[in-house]
Amino acid sequence: MEDRINAYIGAEFDKSLANFQRMADDRSLREQIAQAASLCVDALRNGGKILFAGNGGSAADAQHWAGELVSRFYYDRPGLAAIALTTDSSILTAIGNDYGYDYTFARQVEALGKQGDVLVVISTSGNSPNILRAAQAAAERGVHVIGFTGHAGGKLAAMCGICFRVPSDETPRIQEGHEFIGHLLCALIEAQMYPKA
Repeated sequence: MEDRINAYIGAEFDKSLANFQRMADDRSLREQIAQAASLCVDALRNGGKILFAGNGGSAADAQHWAGELVSRFYYDRPGLAAIALTTDSSILTAIGNDYGYDYTFARQVEALGKQGDVLVVISTSGNSPNILRAAQAAAERGVHVIGFTGHAGGKLAAMCGICFRVPSDETPRIQEGHEFIGHLLCALIEAQMYPKA
């Protein structure tokens, strides 16, 4: 039994390492990360904000990254304008009840999104209906869309100005890649908005 457990653990490490190596070797991914950070910085410098939305584990990423920007990431500095659209239970249940679950994020984008803002949407499949509707609502309002998906990209890939397609079809590997890229974005935004003395 112990041998099987150790073999399983080792295989999981190997899959994660291989996934991160594919990401590290992808020059276009590095360029996308830099572009996404610049897009977010431009929005913040122009008085805009960054909105985040995701389902399930990706909802936790949305909250996590918004928290890193509003509070701090590597060091103390003024807070940055970021909102997770996944956190207000009254809003989520009201929209779900009145309009349906597919509109939980789109309705908030309609209420909060302004031209020049950025919407970060996270869907491992790239096909979550509520994420697709949020991206559509953002595009209609001149809100830039940055997507996080798996390798296939789904319908979401075509709706994003920038789409991070983690090179895996396994949900855990995709989520691990999302978390790493999300942290990079937070670090780059923080460093550009408030360079450390």
